[in-house]
Amino acid sequence: MQHFDAIVVGAGAAGLFCAGVAGQRGLKVLLVDHAEKVAEKIRISGGGRCNFTNRDSTPANFLSDNPAFCKSALARYTPADFIALLQRHGVGFHEKHRGQLFCDESSDQVIRLLLAECAAGGVSHWQPCSVDAVRHSPSGFELDTSRGPVTAPKLVVATGGLPVPKIGATDWGLRLARQFGHHIVEPRPALVPLSFDPAAWAPFSALAGLSLEVRIETGEGRQRGRFVEDLLFTHRGLSGPAVLQVSSYWRPGAPLRLALADARLADTLRQAKLTSRRQLGNELSLHLPDRLAQTWLQVHDLPAQRPLPEVRDRELARLGESLLHWQVQPTGTEGWRKAEVMAGGVDTRELDSQTLASRRLPGLHFIGEVVDVTGWLGGYNFQWAWASAAACARSL
Repeated sequence: MQHFDAIVVGAGAAGLFCAGVAGQRGLKVLLVDHAEKVAEKIRISGGGRCNFTNRDSTPANFLSDNPAFCKSALARYTPADFIALLQRHGVGFHEKHRGQLFCDESSDQVIRLLLAECAAGGVSHWQPCSVDAVRHSPSGFELDTSRGPVTAPKLVVATGGLPVPKIGATDWGLRLARQFGHHIVEPRPALVPLSFDPAAWAPFSALAGLSLEVRIETGEGRQRGRFVEDLLFTHRGLSGPAVLQVSSYWRPGAPLRLALADARLADTLRQAKLTSRRQLGNELSLHLPDRLAQTWLQVHDLPAQRPLPEVRDRELARLGESLLHWQVQPTGTEGWRKAEVMAGGVDTRELDSQTLASRRLPGLHFIGEVVDVTGWLGGYNFQWAWASAAACARSL
């Protein structure tokens, strides 16, 4: 039976980084993953260029049933720290939108960097290698793997969440947490398109492919999510960054509330009546994409072809109100197949925020997506992977 100082299960972003940092601190580390390919989620992220962090990341960009938990790790390993690591490895990057940082070339650059960090730490990397059983004894953890039994006083679970099962996502980490007495915050798909009733959506299906910036929100009080992002109409409903963002806050039965136009639109149109002879539809198209303007007027039974001076002020007020306060009711999400991350996971109230260590079983740690910390769209979830991994590795 082989013995290590620490065993990390899961060779994704958090697991690779944790193993590399721990190895370079002088620990004998084994990194194990059941998948054929290493870090497939990194490889496919950001359209193949890996949105590896967000320059503006703060704890306010993360959801959890225990919101303060993420503060410690995020404060001790910042976006600037990971940027410095990329620069040491000569990886070029650029900012695309609102602090989102991407590799100049491809996601493979981040994977190669993480593998190089593991190599520098002398990490033993077994992949593919399944872990069939885990036992705890006074001397630590005993794992039955497909490459033989191994032991270590420290076990780090970095197995990720449930999204994208086709690249190997499983509930192994959640099952292990339950095995050792941990509670799980109910997992749910996050950063995921929302689905709508086909009959209710029929009037808008012809808008498929149309995109515009909107204000969108759902939920109430501390559970409210509110964003200004691009919305995408599809044949089946709504998608795009706006919906992905708000999906992490959405709960079944709750509506989405959207503002498709400026609050001053009705006043602007009333002023235009003094000088413009355009039809209402053409005038509205100066403020909205034309297809949306025409469809919106039709759905709300407003006179698209009437000259603007002949449109009553109360009709303009109704138009402005409908665009400012559009409420739609999703019927569900597109599920784990389309979700980018998992919300929920190992309850952080049973973990140490400084070390990510279990408060129930000494030597057991949980990092990355398997933990109930979920970031916004735009590089935040990778930042949690790096930060939680670093906090854990430094404590092993």
